[in-house]
Amino acid sequence: MALSFREKKDCAYDAISLGEIMLRLDPGEGRIRTARQFKVWEGGGEYNVVRGLRRCFSLKTAVITAFAANEIGYLVEDFILQGGVDTSFIHWAKTDGIGRTCRNGLNFTERGFGVRGAKGCSDRANTAISKLKKEDIDLDRIFGELGVRLLHTGGIYAALSEQSGETMLAVMEAAKKHGTVISYDLNYRPSMWDAIGGVEKAQEVNREAAKFVDIMMGNEEDFTACLGLHVEGQKDLKHLDPKAYGKMQEELVKLYPNFKVVATSLRTVHSATVNDWSGICYAEGQVYEGMSFPKLEIFDRVGGGDSFASGLLYGLMEKGDPALAIQYAVCHGALAMTTPGDTTMARKEEVEALMKGSGARVLR
Repeated sequence: MALSFREKKDCAYDAISLGEIMLRLDPGEGRIRTARQFKVWEGGGEYNVVRGLRRCFSLKTAVITAFAANEIGYLVEDFILQGGVDTSFIHWAKTDGIGRTCRNGLNFTERGFGVRGAKGCSDRANTAISKLKKEDIDLDRIFGELGVRLLHTGGIYAALSEQSGETMLAVMEAAKKHGTVISYDLNYRPSMWDAIGGVEKAQEVNREAAKFVDIMMGNEEDFTACLGLHVEGQKDLKHLDPKAYGKMQEELVKLYPNFKVVATSLRTVHSATVNDWSGICYAEGQVYEGMSFPKLEIFDRVGGGDSFASGLLYGLMEKGDPALAIQYAVCHGALAMTTPGDTTMARKEEVEALMKGSGARVLR
């Protein structure tokens, strides 16, 4: 493969993420607007990926993030510790008690059912991570002295603030200087970009970040919104043509020859609880199609794309085979959407069994 990861023996970490981690409040089968109680989880687009690499695929991972030093921050830290992800690089920011200087993000998300789509309502303005500066991170120690094989970040973190975009680019530059492979998930969220310039700003920031990226990922809409790429013949998201997305990936690599791998998850939504699910990736001049799961039954779709990403990265890092990596991606994402919460509850053995065609019969 064209990808070249640093040797495991030279690195303390297989992967590190850079991004926000929020407290997710889940009303279960009900609605946010009528809830009387919530179950809480941790979650964040970038974090979910390295958490999956740790818990499902047993790789050594850590997070670069920031929390306000209060009880909510400590609660999210406890969730991260339970997931086995190293918390050594969390920046703890002093707060004034009511969130004027900084605060921790909250994410209220309901799962949806049938004709009622999943719905999120985040409360994340002025968070500690949105104010994080490159001076708050010992970049040379992390990427140089300790060593990291992969840095994963993405468009959600980039959209938090002007500062987060600047910090992200500085971290990516430091990682690249020390030979760390960089993966990036575009993860376009219109509600986050609207207040700071909309699609135009999203494209400006993501195009700058793309210059550092080795492995670029996104869903059906991300490449158009974030990088301005057109998918030929794609008029809506009701009928997705893998060949059209493969052609788009080929064109993307011509624009950004630094991209070694480009991957796209493909989801057709029949209802909140029934989706067609698959994915494709481009590497070394070839397009590889993942397994297809038509009419896949969904329990909680949030985090499915992040588990797609962690499966892909595991396959690339540990197997060195993009054809195999896209199968890990699709199958891990499918399994993650059968359980609640943002983060995977699958094990590698289950992913590999699904890749071999295992069914859903009871295991006793």
